[in-house]
Amino acid sequence: MLIKRPSNGIDLPFPSEITPRAIVESRRAFMQKVALGAVAGTGLMEMLSREAFAQNAATKLAAKSNSAYVLADKQTPYKDATTYNNFYEFGTDKESPARYAKSLKTRPWTVRIEGEVNKPMTLDIDSLLKVATLEERVYRLRCVEGWSMVIPWIGYSFAEIIKKVEPTSNAKYVEFVTLADKESMNGLRRPVLDWPYTEGLRIDEANHPLTLLTFGMYGEVLPNQNGAPVRLIVPWKYGFKSAKSIVAIRFVKEQPRTSWNRAAPSEYGFFSNVNPQVDHPRWSQASERRIGEDGFFTKKRPTLMFNGYEQQVASLYRGMDLKKFY
Repeated sequence: MLIKRPSNGIDLPFPSEITPRAIVESRRAFMQKVALGAVAGTGLMEMLSREAFAQNAATKLAAKSNSAYVLADKQTPYKDATTYNNFYEFGTDKESPARYAKSLKTRPWTVRIEGEVNKPMTLDIDSLLKVATLEERVYRLRCVEGWSMVIPWIGYSFAEIIKKVEPTSNAKYVEFVTLADKESMNGLRRPVLDWPYTEGLRIDEANHPLTLLTFGMYGEVLPNQNGAPVRLIVPWKYGFKSAKSIVAIRFVKEQPRTSWNRAAPSEYGFFSNVNPQVDHPRWSQASERRIGEDGFFTKKRPTLMFNGYEQQVASLYRGMDLKKFY
């Protein structure tokens, strides 16, 4: 199958081509034991995790736990969730966001809400925080590369924003535009994608109660590397659909062209629902490895349809061919 590459002639990796974390960790652990001897255990991941903890250590974010969104799954350790990230604006390596995202300035911060709405508005981050009561919800996050996490997110249903701006009958989709600041985002120097990063949802998907406008995790504000100060979480879709560091939300008539779909339409469809029956062109999506368990030796688990949220969201796609609308 022909895989499309960026038209600028620079051959840069897609997320699927980055070495899986389990392999990296296995190699690193071995090299540390050989090269560091007595100081084994003070490797790069631990240094990065200490930085991640320090970054927002005093910035708590109060939220009431929502019992409707509690999982039996063991939660991913904070240090893993904050040092193993896809955030290409800070580099393509999984550790790069934790290393470089400290340069991101999250105050002042505004989000424009525009397009097919009766009440367009621009809200600063503090106003956004007050739109609705913050909840802590434990959601699975499944990434297209085959790894997953379980994270306690803090936010409220995006439906609260929809009610506030009153979309017109022409609003069929919602487009999310993320920050593209060359001064603070070193990854923008490499044209991996057409910046700024954009994502989109159908209006009924955006209005679903599971779709979370997110401001924090683990009882604290979002770390920069995890999409501060505001991001989306759409737990039944692959992780790249959950746009980070949002600066604009547009209600539009036509299906928006999203970043990864523009870069490689045969690999990244608009819907991108977690579906073990629809393989990526180069590998199976039938199983996954949970981050924070036993590294390379972790037994893979079966991928759940809609990432385990089938009962809640399957009705959104009734009558659709999910292999065609992948």
